[in-house]
Amino acid sequence: MEGVINLDKPAGLSSAAAVSRVKRLLERGTKIGHAGTLDPFATGVLLLLVGKATKSCEMLMGQPKQYETMAKLGGTTATDDRTSPEIVTAIQRQPTRDEIEQAAAALIGTIQQKPPAFSALKVGGRPAYELARRGTPAKLEPRNVRIDAIEILSYEWPLLRMKIDCGRGTYIRAIARDLGETLKCGGYLMELRRTRIGRFDISQAVNLEQLALSGVEPHLQSISSLDP
Repeated sequence: MEGVINLDKPAGLSSAAAVSRVKRLLERGTKIGHAGTLDPFATGVLLLLVGKATKSCEMLMGQPKQYETMAKLGGTTATDDRTSPEIVTAIQRQPTRDEIEQAAAALIGTIQQKPPAFSALKVGGRPAYELARRGTPAKLEPRNVRIDAIEILSYEWPLLRMKIDCGRGTYIRAIARDLGETLKCGGYLMELRRTRIGRFDISQAVNLEQLALSGVEPHLQSISSLDP
């Protein structure tokens, strides 16, 4: 058994836990992994690689990605998302939609993005989030990332909905944070849903309940179809 499962990961489950759930449905000894981690509170496309398809991990992780997200303006959090307490920002006025669109446009292209303090990046062999939890956050240097498009779907203070197309290694949490900094009002992520990786779209994704009912095999996509 080999191929890729386009899984719609639910909220409240880590990517590793999703892999473990599906592993129970496979024959003992079958290799399985995933390409591109989603935070536990996030939902959407998580590619599970079964058997020889695990060799395609790097290629799949390099594919362009699309997200739909909701940010909250007017505050910040230590994690840049809703999983930690909000610190309300004192603002003089609410930003207009035009100002938000201008700030978003400035992020398009290959940019230097500072990773969130609570990230899985290794610092001295330890994930950055471990150091941050101890109260000694690591100094993370900005990295080159590619943001192809940011579309404002709706805006009603303080909630901002966006659709974002980007490349590998982009932190959507950091986009919400950086928009808030530019607008001088603060910002953090409330919701995150990955809607596409390469040609794998959320409209064709399968959920864990469907896999449990019908088994894994009907939902495997062949290795030969993975070529870009």
